[in-house]
Amino acid sequence: MNRINLKLEEPKKILSIYFSAGYPNLNDTVQIIEDLEKNGVDMIEIGLPFSDPLADGPTIQESSTQALYNGMTTQVLFDQLKDIRKTVSIPLVIMGYFNPMLQYGVENFCQQCAEIGIDGLIIPDLPVDVYADEYKATFDKYGLKNIFLITPQTSDERIRFIDSVSDGFIYMVSSASVTGSQSGFGSTQEEYFKRIADMNLKNPQIVGFGISNRETFNQATQFTKGAIIGSAFIKNLTENGVVSIEKFVKAIR
Repeated sequence: MNRINLKLEEPKKILSIYFSAGYPNLNDTVQIIEDLEKNGVDMIEIGLPFSDPLADGPTIQESSTQALYNGMTTQVLFDQLKDIRKTVSIPLVIMGYFNPMLQYGVENFCQQCAEIGIDGLIIPDLPVDVYADEYKATFDKYGLKNIFLITPQTSDERIRFIDSVSDGFIYMVSSASVTGSQSGFGSTQEEYFKRIADMNLKNPQIVGFGISNRETFNQATQFTKGAIIGSAFIKNLTENGVVSIEKFVKAIR
């Protein structure tokens, strides 16, 4: 069974951390992943830097830009991760935009992910219809879960279609905004979380966008299986370096 499915079966709320590969320094990627697992993180989203990251706010955009300046590329990331399964056992997901994957070759990209031990992909700009028609067979061939995003504006019909072609979790964007642009959740978000919970989808939901501390983690996971922290973690890396990972994670739970 895929590591994502196994992790989701555990009787606890999932803490997932996102960071941009190659940031703060090009060769920090593996150490960050190992330190996150060592300090109790349940799943990691490895950001593949791209020059035009549509869904990302300033913090992630800046880290992605710096990573590109540092020399990060798709092949460099694969080279860095080639032995990652010798030291890391938790689920690893690559989050990136479709253009670099298309340039690399979708089948080649998926094959490399499978050989390294990547469990899934999050591709915000790959429409679910296109995925289902053109790429699902390839993802399935290499045992990769494709994680789709929903927002408060996504129709129930669309959410149920996404649920039908998914076999992992659904990435529940907390609001119609970019990453890192809010500091907490109000009644609107809580109503949205409850509405989706009441749909009784087959795939669990993990919330992203707007989670930065223990309070927002607990709010986000009241009706969901887990939460993802990205911008706040990258800000912490920027200000305090890789050595601060233990302190950051312990402050969340």
